[in-house]
Amino acid sequence: MIEIERTGALNTVQDLGRRGFRHLGVSVSGAMDPLALRAGNILLGNDDNAAAIEVQVFPLRVRFHKSTAIALTGADCRARLDDVDLPPWWGCRVEKGQVLEMRYPRSGSRGYLCVADGINVPEVLGSRSTALRGSFGGFAGRPLMPGDRLTAGMASPASLPAGGLGIEPPELAMREVFAPAQEAVVPIRVIPSGEYDLFAADHQRFWRQPWQISRQSNRTGYRLSGEPIFPSQTIEMRSYGLIPGIVQVPPAGEPIIQLSDANTAGGYPKIACVIEEDLWRLGQLQAGQSILFINSDARQAIVARQAIERWLGRLGDFSRSFATING
Repeated sequence: MIEIERTGALNTVQDLGRRGFRHLGVSVSGAMDPLALRAGNILLGNDDNAAAIEVQVFPLRVRFHKSTAIALTGADCRARLDDVDLPPWWGCRVEKGQVLEMRYPRSGSRGYLCVADGINVPEVLGSRSTALRGSFGGFAGRPLMPGDRLTAGMASPASLPAGGLGIEPPELAMREVFAPAQEAVVPIRVIPSGEYDLFAADHQRFWRQPWQISRQSNRTGYRLSGEPIFPSQTIEMRSYGLIPGIVQVPPAGEPIIQLSDANTAGGYPKIACVIEEDLWRLGQLQAGQSILFINSDARQAIVARQAIERWLGRLGDFSRSFATING
């Protein structure tokens, strides 16, 4: 049992999302940084899709009412277990009665608290993710509140060494695939999409200028601030299906990137789509940070996907080796 003692608004239970229901108007939801969630679950020997707590408003303080094991991934949340500082990307055992606090991050935007065997909330439409706009899934379909008690699974925490175990963050482990930020501008790879040619006069502006994430951004989408871009002609479009990563351009000319809680249909012209392998980087950006769109293609997306799967595979092998030794 995990008791929420303190929390900010919009901290929720999330897994990898709700697939196969967009035709019914149900958004995918799920972790904004799916790579962090998968890594934390693998370190604990969980299923990749086990539910965890996504923390995007700090601080979060929880008390453990039974001994278990946890993994902290994603943002560097300056975590403390009782009076002991914990590194980011860290897995360790926790004892009954201990208190964990995750504070405003040094870097990144969203932290993940993964627990051995996952957070046990009911599945709704095949997922434990919280759908905030529909008020279902997760814990009672809402953000976590002080006094909430979450049930965790019954897995043994013995697979982790007593002193804990760290993970090399993905931006370091796969630096040859995920280019670092340049002058605080994070490169995000996109593939030109349906109405790209309508913006031919502004192509250079789209690619060359940094776009700042505005404060009018959330899990539904990031609104970007910059010098506007406009189509060469006004067209009337039928609504089309949306997926996380689609970059739309509304009439004001400043793009919107659809994200985890995205609408399932929309009608603004779409200029590009973020490759799925870079969505985790968007999930770790804060309002006020800037991105630069990088013209990409399917080949580069495949290379990135292969690198991610190799990294997660190595992590799984590493975790299983400790489980074998301690089992």
